[in-house]
Parts: sequence; structure tokens; C-alpha cells
Amino acid sequence: MARPGEGRTLAIMRIGIVILPDQRWSESQRRWRQADEWGFDHAWTYDHLGWRDLVDGPWFDSMATLTAAATVTSRIRLGTLVASPNFRHPAAFARQVTALDDVSAGRVLLGLGAGGIGFDSAVLGGETLPPRQRVDRFGEFTELLDLVLREDGVTWRGDWFAAVDARNNPGCVQQPRVPFVVAANGPRSMRLVARFGQGWVTTGTGGDDLTSWWDGVGQLCARLDQTLDAAGRDPATMDRYLSLDSAPAFSLSNADFFAEQVARAAALGFTDVITHWPRASSWYAGDEAVLVDVATRLLPELRTA
Repeated sequence: MARPGEGRTLAIMRIGIVILPDQRWSESQRRWRQADEWGFDHAWTYDHLGWRDLVDGPWFDSMATLTAAATVTSRIRLGTLVASPNFRHPAAFARQVTALDDVSAGRVLLGLGAGGIGFDSAVLGGETLPPRQRVDRFGEFTELLDLVLREDGVTWRGDWFAAVDARNNPGCVQQPRVPFVVAANGPRSMRLVARFGQGWVTTGTGGDDLTSWWDGVGQLCARLDQTLDAAGRDPATMDRYLSLDSAPAFSLSNADFFAEQVARAAALGFTDVITHWPRASSWYAGDEAVLVDVATRLLPELRTA
């Protein structure tokens, strides 16, 4: 069976950008407006209480940031990359998602993941869970969130979460609910993609060089194909997102390199790629002039070639 996007041209590759929530809104709103004006298809922010070595610096809530972004943009889709059960409960989170979908007039893409170890998993004083238990919890989180976003008056109980008569009125603008873009690399998480996802997002599986990283991405694509086939899911119904900057090289190192990475993703059947707004130092350090070049010169070419 051919993968969606097999033989795909860059003309229908969608391009997204991550804007980290590490600036005050008075500064960061320019970036969200600009991403919309440049024509990026989607813009994302990280859903953490603190992240890696940036934990001691400025950091702001993702849902408040995306709600503010919705008020200064008009067409770009807005998403979490990715929300997790590390510090969220599905019934409470569903209210925030519904509000964001309403304020944005139905432009939300909800990235969901199992949640890693680190600050988010420790700050509330809970134990750090091993991978299997994190996926168990993620399965319940996704199932209950799906229910509460689609149905009113949900009563449900699992090992990790429970809800009693949870309400969703008035529901999402996007029906039956906002699209889930589920992060998954392993077999069990990929089954959640097949069951609940309108999209799949991956960061690859590591690798010390670009060749090995891309080899790993290709293997994950094959695994997803097998998972969708086993679930009886039509691959054409699944959008595929690749976080380019999980590779050993920053995708916005220069414009030509970015174009090459987009082409490699398209050849593997990805429908969407995501880069990051360059920062002055540390993670995603780069020159904002490269982003300007990509956005104003290359982005129109990639989307109309």
C-alpha cells in the first residue's frame, strides 16, 4: 500500500514553526503576527512548566500564549507541541482547549504526548514514572480527553484519571472535536495514533549524524504504516508531521539546507514539517535573517512549486 504523500511534490507540503514561550507577550506577539503574515501553515509552542536548561529563564503558559496568539492572527493554525498528562487532567484541560478553539475560530491543532522525565514530571512532587507507565497514563489521558471534548456529562474512571459528569458545553468549534496530533515512536503510542489521531508527529529516534537520523525516521514511517494497516485505518486519513530540528543539525542553518530537509521529509510521505524560530543562544540558536530568507523567498516557492 502506498503511503500518503508517496510521489508528493513540495507544492502541498505544509510548513509550521515553533515559537517558544520564553519572551514576554509585548515582545513575542511580533513573532506570531509575522508567522501569520508570512504564510506559515501552523505555529506551535511548547506545553511545559519549564524546559531543560531554559527552566531558570523566562517561561510562560502555553494555553494563555496560544489564546493571545489567536487574537493577533487570522488564518494560521495554532497548536501545542505537545501537551501531556505530566501536569494536566483531561476534564480541566478540555475546558481550556474548548476556549482556545472558540477564541481562534476553530484553528486549534492539539499536539499530545506521553510526557517525558525532567522538570515537568518532578515539579508537582510526584514520582518519575518509567516508560511503560507513562504510556499507560497517556492512553487514559487521550481516551478521556477525546470523550470529554466530544460528549457532555462524561463519567469515566481508569487507573490514572477519573471524571464525574464532566461537561463540555458548548463543545468545540471544530466538530466533533479539535484534531489530535499524537506524538509517537513506539508501538503502543502508535496504536493511540491509529485510534485517536488526525495527525502523527515524531521527533525521530536520535542519531549522531543526519544519515542515521533520517534512517530512523524512515523506520518510524514504516512502523506507522504497519500500525495503521493493522487497525484498518486508511493511511490517507492521517496527516504526518516531522519536527525537523530534532535532527543533529538546525533546519534553519541556511535556506538551502532547509529546502533539502523539506524535500527529504516529503519523499518519506510527510504532509507537514515543523521548524523553530531561531534563538540568540542555546536551543535552536541561529540567525533570524535565515528565517526571513526562508519565509519571504523560499516558503512561497516550496508551497507553489
